[in-house]
Amino acid sequence: MDRTAADPAAETAAPGAEQLSTTASTPGARAAAPPGPFPLVPPSLAPEAAPGLRSAAARVLHANWTGTSTVPSRGLYPHQWSWDSAFIAIGLRHLSPLRAQIELETLLAAQWDDGRVPHIVFNPDVPAGAYFPGPEFWRSSADGRRAGAPEAVETSGIVQPPVHALAALLVHQADPGLSRARGFLARLRPRLAAWHRYLLECRDLGGAGLASVVHPWEQGMDNSPCWDVPLARVAPAPARSFRRADLDHGTVSDRPTDLDYGRYVRLALRYRDGGYTDRAPGAAGGPEFAVEDPAFNALLIASERALAEISSELGEPEPERPARAERLTAVLVERLWDREAGLFLCRDLRGGTGTEGAPVPERAVGGLLPLLLPDLPPEVAEALVHTARGPHFGLGGPVELVPSYDLLGTVFDPRRYWRGPAWFNTNWLLERGLRLYGEQGLAAGLRAALVETAAASGFAEYVDPYTKESCGTRDFSWTAALCLDLLSEAPVREPAAVVRTAAGHAGRWAERRAAGVRV
Repeated sequence: MDRTAADPAAETAAPGAEQLSTTASTPGARAAAPPGPFPLVPPSLAPEAAPGLRSAAARVLHANWTGTSTVPSRGLYPHQWSWDSAFIAIGLRHLSPLRAQIELETLLAAQWDDGRVPHIVFNPDVPAGAYFPGPEFWRSSADGRRAGAPEAVETSGIVQPPVHALAALLVHQADPGLSRARGFLARLRPRLAAWHRYLLECRDLGGAGLASVVHPWEQGMDNSPCWDVPLARVAPAPARSFRRADLDHGTVSDRPTDLDYGRYVRLALRYRDGGYTDRAPGAAGGPEFAVEDPAFNALLIASERALAEISSELGEPEPERPARAERLTAVLVERLWDREAGLFLCRDLRGGTGTEGAPVPERAVGGLLPLLLPDLPPEVAEALVHTARGPHFGLGGPVELVPSYDLLGTVFDPRRYWRGPAWFNTNWLLERGLRLYGEQGLAAGLRAALVETAAASGFAEYVDPYTKESCGTRDFSWTAALCLDLLSEAPVREPAAVVRTAAGHAGRWAERRAAGVRV
């Protein structure tokens, strides 16, 4: 049963919705904490501050709750975003597993018939012009008809990273009794399977098995310098042809430039006018922008493993999913790993002179995120940790949070959207990866810095990695949600098979170090 408790943040909950609680639900539902130092509150925050911080985070999520989903922020992002909702559900499970389930159910109810989960589900009660590009731009129910866009709700036509199966598994684990009683996993599994099938089949534009993104917004790190070269081929839409509502709520110096935004608009228009049909690069009507991204694919692989866990929970094991995850990890290493850079690079499928495309020589945080995967070769995992701690990302040195882009990069900007600031979701993912590979001390420091920065910044959208000054908007939902997760009394364990695989790699690291082998 979903438990709630009296809390000021929940006193004015939406009619018919259960109230948020700052207490854990269903005692004993979660596994015990893994060994190792995982401070719940950083040393600079007094122990008595934890309940207050939990309440503050709960208030953010309550204020951004619409009755069926959570907006990232009331002003800047007034609709439902795909990967935001996955991260939000991960935090909500500590307050209300029921609301966390509803968050994911609402998003997946807007899934297209071809399996894609749109990156925005539009709220019809939000005034026209409050966000651009809005439903009148995407025209999903009309122009997306051939791809199976829903008629009852307007959405965008592009996607975002597939964190959803991982989120669904974690939400289930927060209150298995409630989840089973509601048939939560049984109802979501076919939708999640269709979502993965779309990415693995329709978006395998490079032909090697990896999913491709056809717009920078799909990868989630919209303004990354990794997109500069692929975007340079795109003629921007005239600035006068659209109005940027984001500048009504964000500082100009923190946001993408008009030139970049014009290119985003042009790409989206061409995809829409082509009926949201996915075609290989070089084919008639094929995309101008097609990139294999390491973070997007790492999250897909991690979610394949989570979907296998979901199937096992439902009594219908799918051994092909872990096998596929292992195979895709090998492909990821083969195609995107760069030994000299010490991290994974994006592959521009329209770049270079051959059909294989060309690596994008930019170091971004997405290149570190495959650390989530337990099947990495030991030397690759070790190199990723070394790169995270080295001069390009500075973890545990000049910065406490990993920046979104190379600290030494020529276009590094500590405040501009994804071109240098530190983000809470990418650091949350890295914290999981560090724990998985036995880097407990480094993970503990990152965990403490995330909680402290969330509190000090007013749950900022992102922060300057050096000063930790807030950027973007405040009271940002995934920041509050992931802070709640980091403050939870029992960090969730990885599945036993995943831990065994990573532990084996850690043992081989020790052997290599003892033998004096260097990456």
